[in-house]
Amino acid sequence: MAFRIDSGKRGFTLIELLVVLAIMAALLTLVVPRYFERVDTAKETVLRHDLMVMREAIDKFQADRGRYPKSLDELAQQRYIREVPLDPITNRRDTWQIVRPEKGEGVFDVRSGADGKGGDGKEFKTY
Repeated sequence: MAFRIDSGKRGFTLIELLVVLAIMAALLTLVVPRYFERVDTAKETVLRHDLMVMREAIDKFQADRGRYPKSLDELAQQRYIREVPLDPITNRRDTWQIVRPEKGEGVFDVRSGADGKGGDGKEFKTY
């Protein structure tokens, strides 16, 4: 058996590979910032939805029982919500800020404890 060396090898040159990599890098510089912007927008949407759900649960609890829940955990224990959601900005359950009623005790309202501002310029704490 004789081995034959093929001098007409086919492949990519270094220049061709560098051109392809440069094109990919240019495309990534356009796509990556938009991706992270969409992720931030999605987190804000989830935050607004979670706040709406918890506020509705607080209102239903108050209407059913004649008092405000003592904590967010009580809402979950009494099955007004399945569980206390994660704050999507902080990724924690213990950063929710409780607003107490003017008279009495309990949870009158809930706000995010996250620092920073949303895409609309409002602070997360005011949502």
